[in-house]
Amino acid sequence: MKEYFLSFVILIFSLFLSYLVSFYSISFLEYKLVYELWLLIFLIHILMFLPSYFYQTEHYYDLTGGITYISCIIYLALGRYFHFNYLDDVPLIVSLFVSMWTLRLSSFLFLRVKKTGKDIRFNEIKKDFKKFLLAFLLSGLWVFMCLLPTIVILTSSSNIELNFITIIGIVFWIVGFIFEVVADKQKTEFNKNHKGKFISTGLWSISQHPNYFGEFTLWLGITIISLPYLEGLNYVILISPIFIYYLLTNISGVNLLQELGNKRWGSLEAYKKYKKETPIFFPKIFKFWS
Repeated sequence: MKEYFLSFVILIFSLFLSYLVSFYSISFLEYKLVYELWLLIFLIHILMFLPSYFYQTEHYYDLTGGITYISCIIYLALGRYFHFNYLDDVPLIVSLFVSMWTLRLSSFLFLRVKKTGKDIRFNEIKKDFKKFLLAFLLSGLWVFMCLLPTIVILTSSSNIELNFITIIGIVFWIVGFIFEVVADKQKTEFNKNHKGKFISTGLWSISQHPNYFGEFTLWLGITIISLPYLEGLNYVILISPIFIYYLLTNISGVNLLQELGNKRWGSLEAYKKYKKETPIFFPKIFKFWS
């Protein structure tokens, strides 16, 4: 019953956030665009959950998030375009940024799980209807929370020109995107030649999880870009990067990999030294340049 309760909480909490930002949302097809996005996000996840549970596969879990991100961006862009009869610069840039990140990461994760044959996170979860459903709804909440600043930008009735804050946000996004892409590539190449060993070179020498740092930073960039659009209750979207950081470090990311790393290499002196000298999340920049 606990899983069903948590699933209900996820839906109510995200719907409440939609309500808080809906006061400044433009309408599309006679309804507030933010509510339509909420429905679209969780509808896609529930529809993808059903065949995944039936066939007992986690192969489409990460792909579901990718499909949802792209669907939401298309829907938001269309809604804004038909409301104003054009798509202004900042919403267009944000739409392109989110689309680039989605296509790159979702394809990377999908191909990785297809190659390895499984995602160890779901070995037991996929056997339990309520737990697997909760996992898909958590993914929907993840998408919703990541997209909150994007939703505010693309549903805003304001047309804001490129400014200094926008440029800062763009720089953050580019840095984060590069970090994530390079870190993933470095680890993929390392695993080809050093199977069963831990990586401590490249970006992985300045952070134990540089890919997750990159993901946090690029979403923080989107949040910075959204700042000129915020007014009244819309400031609630500032919880987005906090939520992302917490999930990456405590729910479905760093914490799981730290446990796995300790099981595999915890007895190795080299690994103990690596953990002691290398920050878990935020990079040690001076070490990189030394």
